Amino acid sequence: MAVKMIGPAGIPSIGLGTFKMEPGQTAAIVSAALAEGYRHIDTAQFYHNEAEVGQGVRDSGLPRDQVFVTTKIWPDAHAPEAFVAATEESLRRLDIGPVDLMLLHWPSGDVPIEETIGALDDLIDRGDVRFGGVSNFNVDQLNRARAAARHPICVNQVEFHPYIPQTRLREAVDAAGIPIAAYCPLAKGAVAGDPVLRDIAATHGVNAVQVTIAWIIAQGYVALPKTASPQRLAPNLAAAEITLSPEELARIDALMRPDGRMVNPEWHAGDWDD
Repeated sequence: MAVKMIGPAGIPSIGLGTFKMEPGQTAAIVSAALAEGYRHIDTAQFYHNEAEVGQGVRDSGLPRDQVFVTTKIWPDAHAPEAFVAATEESLRRLDIGPVDLMLLHWPSGDVPIEETIGALDDLIDRGDVRFGGVSNFNVDQLNRARAAARHPICVNQVEFHPYIPQTRLREAVDAAGIPIAAYCPLAKGAVAGDPVLRDIAATHGVNAVQVTIAWIIAQGYVALPKTASPQRLAPNLAAAEITLSPEELARIDALMRPDGRMVNPEWHAGDWDD
């Protein structure tokens, strides 16, 4: 499967999202995804499933350097000492050695971004974390993180799908060479019935979900579709083989709308002007 490696961290362009997976389910679906050919698993402390993700990675039998694992630290642990302690706890739960990508899950309203980025850089220096990045950062916050960082900010993980513009953010990350990692990429399932996406899918002999994933990775971004169904793993990954025409990409771009957000951003301190 021709899954591209994206950005300075070489992130596989299709990963398995694990948010809200049922307890007792995660290890099996992670292991099944890796057997199917996935090489990127996304988790977070807030998901309460890092231990099961780590178990699934170990159960896969794959060499550790063949699996890219992302996790995230919640803002209540963004003070430098707390961030280091939280990272160490994530590493214990995952039990797979250094984590490939550590993200600040949301910007904190209490701790300056620069302080947390300094702690993240220190963790990279000492080898606990291979690469660092951010999640749910707007343009100004992303610029602050980049200015403070000694190591590259390798990704900004945000909600992204055909119905949400993210115009300013896309312009900023594209100019900086920092990819978006798209969570909620299927708009909570809404893309499956979209007539435009279904029409494009019929041309390629695929489904609307696959077209959506292909649209995300065509922009040089990372797609993180979540599924708890083993039957959906292979079709989602096969989206890497779909090549959309410029006209098809433009038709999908035209689906964006001002009210397209699916995730409530109220917790986030800052301007969400797209």
